[in-house]
Amino acid sequence: MKLVKIWVVGILFLVGCSEGPKKKEISPTENPTPNIILLMADDQGWGDMAYNGHPHLKTPNLDAMAANGAVFERFYSASAVCSPTRGSVMTGRHPLRYGICHANCGHIKAEEITLGEMVKDMGYTTGHFGKWHLGTLTRDIVEANRGGREKFDGDYAPPWDHGFDVSFVTESKVPTWDPMITPSQSSGDVNGALKEGEPFNTSYWTGPGQIAKENLEGDDSRVIMDRAIPFIENAVKSNKPFLSIIWFHTPHLPVLAGDEDRASYAHLSEDQQHYYGVLTALDKQVGRLRDKLKELGIEENTVLFYTSDNGPEGKSVSGRTQGLTKGLKGRKRSLNEGGIRVPGIMEWPGMIKPGTTVEVPCFTSDYYPTIANILGVDLSKNKRPYDGVDMWPIVKGELKRRTEPLAFHFQGQAALIDNEYKIYSDDNGEHFALYNIESDVGENKNLANEQPTKLNEMVAYWNQWKDSQEMSASGRDY
Repeated sequence: MKLVKIWVVGILFLVGCSEGPKKKEISPTENPTPNIILLMADDQGWGDMAYNGHPHLKTPNLDAMAANGAVFERFYSASAVCSPTRGSVMTGRHPLRYGICHANCGHIKAEEITLGEMVKDMGYTTGHFGKWHLGTLTRDIVEANRGGREKFDGDYAPPWDHGFDVSFVTESKVPTWDPMITPSQSSGDVNGALKEGEPFNTSYWTGPGQIAKENLEGDDSRVIMDRAIPFIENAVKSNKPFLSIIWFHTPHLPVLAGDEDRASYAHLSEDQQHYYGVLTALDKQVGRLRDKLKELGIEENTVLFYTSDNGPEGKSVSGRTQGLTKGLKGRKRSLNEGGIRVPGIMEWPGMIKPGTTVEVPCFTSDYYPTIANILGVDLSKNKRPYDGVDMWPIVKGELKRRTEPLAFHFQGQAALIDNEYKIYSDDNGEHFALYNIESDVGENKNLANEQPTKLNEMVAYWNQWKDSQEMSASGRDY
């Protein structure tokens, strides 16, 4: 489909990029310090949920979380790969503002104010568990994708230097079963220099120079939750509010599931058994976490979020890359819908009505300002642009339309999404197609010739946003 070139002759004033967020107008709760838990899967597609009509997958605990809270019908990762999206969660800002351009590119800069740092100022204890992928964890040992290599020394940026009291993290991927052991090539994405059965090249780090040695066998999601739950228990015993970020590696390659989790899918192919099995294993840990919150009596004072960092891996459904987009165009690494539209759930018993459905588009950059609003933090004092907006009035049904579009730029692709429309470019913003994304979720009909005024308006907005992003990248926000 031919795209139309647009010469922008005007500048559209961009509130989100020109001002700090306005002070909150809504008080979410009488308790100003609810606990916050952010859950994220790795490469889970929009269609990879039982509640979203998957033909085989069983996710009873995520289904229960969705039924008891809010399900986002149009939730997006801020980028089409892992590290940039994770940066958006941590800062509320597009990752290109501070140099995270791709996986293994850039790091969280010291000048950024992370979620961990923001809530610590409110008296919270903070923990990060699972995948980090926002910088290296060591300068001394060669491991993972960048750690310990002299040319990446400047990317040393561990969670303990960015607002987290407790850490149990890897720099990047690990196998989803026996995470410290190299699996067979059939599990996918295994470095050919590594030999099956020998140690994997990535470690779990708990602090400077500290590598975990115990309880690293079996399902990786369980290994992670075994560290997150004691952190939560200790916070409750200490009568401290907590932020717990739990970023699973599942279902990122290498994909391997245990026999018990594969059993429900015995009638399917071996690759499907492993892929669906690891998501079933992750789902069990979500159930374990929710049960623990109830056991501790804190479920009504805990805000729980769930999403994925991007769409499913692979050019198609094959091998261990069995993720589904439910008919959306594109997959991981694409700014088409299949690469960035991901599962989105928010649960807060007593505050969010069960069975809530959110039709307004939201994305991972919105977490930060939403949490800031819940805690009564005025972000305008930071004097920097934020790309996310407060989702709370949207979730509560008090705001029926998004006030600022979602802007994207990744590897030569550009996109902007508002309430009804989306523009998309595959040539770095030189030419854009226009889609009514509400009625044409498959991005099949280019409306650029039919609606040039709307196209011009959205292209102008994206260009203004891009100017703001580049200004941030030059260091002017600090």
